Amino acid sequence: MCGIVGIVAHQEVNQDLYDALTVLQHRGQDAAGIVTCQNGRLHLRKENGLTRDVFNSAQMMRLRGAMGIAHVRYPTAGCTSSAEAQPFYVNSPFGLTLAHNGNLTNTKTLKKALFIDDQRHLNTDSDSEILLNIFAHELQKLGKLQLTPKDVFKAVEGVHKRCKGAYAVVLMIAGFGILGFRDPHGIRPIVFGERKSEKGSDFMIASENVALDILDFKLIRDIEPGEAIFIEKSGILHTQQCSKIVDHCPCIFEYVYFARPDSIIDGISVYKARLRMGEKLADKILKTWPDHDIDVIIPIPETSRTSALEMAKKLAVKFREGFIKNRYIGRTFIMPGQKMRKKSVRQKLNAINLEFEGKNVLLVDDSIVRGTTSEQIIQMARDAGAKKVYFASAAPPVRYPNVYGIDMPAVQELIANQRNEAEISQVIGADKMIYQDLDDLIEAVQHGNPKIKHFDTSCFSGKYITSDIDDNYLKQLELLRNDKAQQSINNENSSIEMQNST
Repeated sequence: MCGIVGIVAHQEVNQDLYDALTVLQHRGQDAAGIVTCQNGRLHLRKENGLTRDVFNSAQMMRLRGAMGIAHVRYPTAGCTSSAEAQPFYVNSPFGLTLAHNGNLTNTKTLKKALFIDDQRHLNTDSDSEILLNIFAHELQKLGKLQLTPKDVFKAVEGVHKRCKGAYAVVLMIAGFGILGFRDPHGIRPIVFGERKSEKGSDFMIASENVALDILDFKLIRDIEPGEAIFIEKSGILHTQQCSKIVDHCPCIFEYVYFARPDSIIDGISVYKARLRMGEKLADKILKTWPDHDIDVIIPIPETSRTSALEMAKKLAVKFREGFIKNRYIGRTFIMPGQKMRKKSVRQKLNAINLEFEGKNVLLVDDSIVRGTTSEQIIQMARDAGAKKVYFASAAPPVRYPNVYGIDMPAVQELIANQRNEAEISQVIGADKMIYQDLDDLIEAVQHGNPKIKHFDTSCFSGKYITSDIDDNYLKQLELLRNDKAQQSINNENSSIEMQNST
């Protein structure tokens, strides 16, 4: 999961790109990068770390130009080195830079074709570099010296024909303009907006509309599945549908966890969707556990707060903030490595004993992935004096890997793998476990936009919307995603980086 931004304006865009990345920091904390274009020259800065740590004043001053793209990275399988920081660049044709959110699922086939047929070199293991080279080859095939927007859209058509999986993309063509496009399923979010001034219209493309809001851009709409928009450096906007077959199927986990609550994705308010998740979960408790003895509902900050508040209202139970969060510790689900995740939980949360002592507490979280964080939080509640600790998840059990850009762990590391609710409850140390039903989750999200007929729910259902996911693919993915493999990759990358620095 990553955050992407692209801006074409009538003034310098470096500060706007930086500010947008800070708003999208929740989508990736591993690396950040900005590339701008001035008089046909590209200026790039990217590195591992948070946005605030990657850029200083001197570096920002060098990022000159009235158009640029930016990226914050969330590490996916095999991609933990600074070499995978985006945006990526290729010089031919024209000078292209790309930032990508999502995950291609046919990378093995594409890599072979790029080397043998297209005769292009790849320098990393990132599927984003593959995507950039596919586009570059499709553009080069046209043999044009002077590009038109029609040529750019033709190249996007070629990308759609060759690439499978999830991709929301911003791409800059040096001296020409910025392109944004989305895969034919629309799995990952991407929007665009306009800001008017005396000099004319500025345009911005971003993963979530909150990035537009803070920079006074007015949201125009989401980029449609299979659609591309191109903004010339002069500020002229072009749009075109570039895929003959589209099947809108956004990732439902965006609404559960990743997106900010103040975002609107595909016409659905994330905040209201989470309110409805709380309502549905409360209904389930009233139906299956009418004689519950819950004294207080306490959310696990931050994402679950909205659902927990609505649950407390419907169940007529007190809502209390029982945990104080250290805002300077990152999201534990995003952190690579089990040791780092375990260490960060105690650093991130501290219990208010008065809200737990002698009470039957229902803790509410947005979802449970590995369960190690949940186990520690339950123990914290008991240490704070809770009489009983119940645990509720606003999402269904996560039983399968996500292959479209969320780096969920290997199947055997998922707490819900081959376990029922009672067994999960026992493992994490809860007195009772309540999960959201998948149909209820879908209804809670779909209510905001009935035009969307289905969602990607693969991590809950095991049903993948692209036709190329089979057991062999999942086995190979599992080898990359388990913690031991990640540690091996991290050690190898650290060794390479150390050698390069000496």
